[in-house]
Amino acid sequence: MTAADVVQEAHTDGTALAGKVALVTGGASGLGRAMALALAHAGARVVVADLDARAGREVADLAGGTFRACDVSDLDANRALVDFAQEVYGGVDIALLNAGVTTGCGVGDDFDPARYRRAMGANLDGVVYGTHAVLPALRARGGGAIVATSSLAGLAAVPLDPLYAANKHAVVGLARSLGPALAPDNVRFNAVCPGFAESRIIDPLRDMLSEQDMPVIPAELVADTVLRIITGGGTGECWFVQAGREAEPFRFRNVPGPAKPAAV
Repeated sequence: MTAADVVQEAHTDGTALAGKVALVTGGASGLGRAMALALAHAGARVVVADLDARAGREVADLAGGTFRACDVSDLDANRALVDFAQEVYGGVDIALLNAGVTTGCGVGDDFDPARYRRAMGANLDGVVYGTHAVLPALRARGGGAIVATSSLAGLAAVPLDPLYAANKHAVVGLARSLGPALAPDNVRFNAVCPGFAESRIIDPLRDMLSEQDMPVIPAELVADTVLRIITGGGTGECWFVQAGREAEPFRFRNVPGPAKPAAV
């Protein structure tokens, strides 16, 4: 099933986001590619951002949008991306902060500061910098929507890659906190938390997933969930996407409050 097929089922008129301008970081492949095509099919004008210029331009052409090279770990690059979108399309209404990489190291003998910083730069700094850069543009339009790509690794322990889990848990915490914080500006901030979905990130894990009969989630289904988040009314939510289950906001338990002093 293609991204267009998925979105066609949810938005048959193809105008759910007509007139909206959307940024998609990490848009050259995998989840970002599916998101860009889904947004375009729903009527949005899309700016595809990635370090892979060749693949990024191909996606932008398919989406009828434009491409901009962007290193999301650089604050000025994020600002330039937003400026570019405003120059080309007059504003920004939606930002999908999707760019991400695996860590490739742990915290023991295999710790690699360069790999650690690369992962932090893409997975967390890219969301923080992207949010900071796009907020003035969203406020200028009277509000908008930001969706950050986290992961099931942001909702559960991941001994296989604890630093990746740390990055993604941080995105979940950011979404839950910024949702209510940005509500007065009419800016909704949510996260999408897919399991093992079709993308370059799972390439090193494909043999293991096959051996364990672990299904790989089509990227288009993640994109469909993102459209549901954008067109819905929630904020501060973290939507899980898992094979064979209906995507929905994860239900967090409340933190226990302070105990009352014992009666004397």
